[in-house]
Amino acid sequence: MSAPRDDLRQVFRRHRWRLLLATVLLLTTMLAGVGLLGLSGGFLTAAALAGLAGLGSGFNFFSPSAGIRGLTMARIVSRYFEKLVGHDVTLRIARDLRVWFFRRALPLAPGRLAATRTGELLARLMSDIGEVDGLLVRALGPLLALLGIAVASVVAAGLIYWPAALLLAALALLIGVAVPMLGVRGGNAGEQQRAALRAQLRTLAFEGLEGAADLTALHAREAWMLRVEREAAQVATADRRRRLRLIAGNVAHSAGSGLGLFSMLWLALWAFERGQLQAPMAAALVFLTVALLEVATGIGAAWQSLQSGQVAAARLQQITAQPPSVEEPEQPQPVPTGPATLSFEKVVFWWPGETRRLLDGMDLTLAPGERIAIRGDSGCGKTTLSSLLLRQWDPQQGSVRHGGVDLRRFAQAQWHAQLAWLPQGAPVFAGTIAENLRLGDPDAADEALWQVLDGVRLGDWARGLGGLQAWVGENGATMSAGQARRLALARALLRNAPIMVLDEPTEGLDVDTANALLRDLAAALGQRSLLMITHGELPAGVVHRSYRLQHGKLLEWVE
Repeated sequence: MSAPRDDLRQVFRRHRWRLLLATVLLLTTMLAGVGLLGLSGGFLTAAALAGLAGLGSGFNFFSPSAGIRGLTMARIVSRYFEKLVGHDVTLRIARDLRVWFFRRALPLAPGRLAATRTGELLARLMSDIGEVDGLLVRALGPLLALLGIAVASVVAAGLIYWPAALLLAALALLIGVAVPMLGVRGGNAGEQQRAALRAQLRTLAFEGLEGAADLTALHAREAWMLRVEREAAQVATADRRRRLRLIAGNVAHSAGSGLGLFSMLWLALWAFERGQLQAPMAAALVFLTVALLEVATGIGAAWQSLQSGQVAAARLQQITAQPPSVEEPEQPQPVPTGPATLSFEKVVFWWPGETRRLLDGMDLTLAPGERIAIRGDSGCGKTTLSSLLLRQWDPQQGSVRHGGVDLRRFAQAQWHAQLAWLPQGAPVFAGTIAENLRLGDPDAADEALWQVLDGVRLGDWARGLGGLQAWVGENGATMSAGQARRLALARALLRNAPIMVLDEPTEGLDVDTANALLRDLAAALGQRSLLMITHGELPAGVVHRSYRLQHGKLLEWVE
């Protein structure tokens, strides 16, 4: 579990110098503000006293005035560059966090991520990463800068009057640590519940939009909306509790600030009455305290943001820290380049957490150029068989071999290059026809795209839309289910791989179109091998052999 956590910290380490610069600039801005208020207070007090004493001609106006102008300019310049650098590094971290998450989550799909709902993943990708990438601006930067301000203020107070430094140190600990800790104490559970509720709300909204047509047809839209509203009410309640904790912390902060400012005022007056402090220095201590309290105003929100960021980071790691369903070999063996036989040998497989064997000693051989169909009832393990071939999972017993070599000996990227896969529910992506097809072969020429479209009987449809640059919409919104299925099949056919795996390739097609497509498919495959999973009847000549998967074993299909 430690490796993914180190990786997450590495995202911030990669930008450590920008982070440091942003924090230094924020500290400089705050120091300039505190110094400006302290110097101005002391200067105004001294000027007033000089005027009352009739010493205006001998009073040094220029040095404090120059200091005030210098601090003002320093504050303006540092504030500008702090915003510039801070937002730049925040955006860089936001980018790298998403890349980090994708790089670790994608290898878990579909094996480990199959149990996680899409809306939940979206919540991790958007809400949780949003909490983490803003840690600098909302939490770490302000907290570190406040620490620097507190140290500098205590040192400055110590140079003026050491009892004031002790009081200021105690006040800094009170408003910077003790009061905020009371505000966030026990908040981890609340933040976890809030994150889970927000993820559930996002999931319900996403699934409601995805299934809007079905919900309408089933007259279930109102019931679904009630679920969304109930979940939104729970999120609002959690947010309200969070705000109440922050308000309680702010009230305690205000009380502590008032007590601290009154104490500093009393100490400064007491020291002045006994001749231990001059009036300008006494005023400077009071204004220094006011400045420290001003920059600490948002300390409660910063601690709360730090807490929510930690919870969000833990949620991200819950996804990325999962072990992959298959392991890469330490020393991969090259995949055979020539024609090779694919074989399942005494394969036994059951899903993690279950005891039923979907495959129980199954044997199958697919020779180069051979076409085989696998049939069977729903849930008998047909798709599981393709998952083992794609090496999304490894069998608990037995092996899947290519050219006599166990697939576990190959690097996954090299093995996947040997396969063209059409899964159930293959997506059509938001984009043009050409962009969807070139996912199968990025370098394919337009002629190859038209050829494969004609092969799946979509050529006339594409020409009617205006050609390869026609927009198909997200999830194929402008297409029928059958057209979307054929476009996905065309994408798989375009991939130049020796083994093709098709899972229900004719789903959503009428019988005549499906039979014509299958006949064309047999001709288009050439010397490529085919493993087809199907429920439907197949025209003669499409495959060389057919099997039925039953009770974990393959039985030869008899027409």
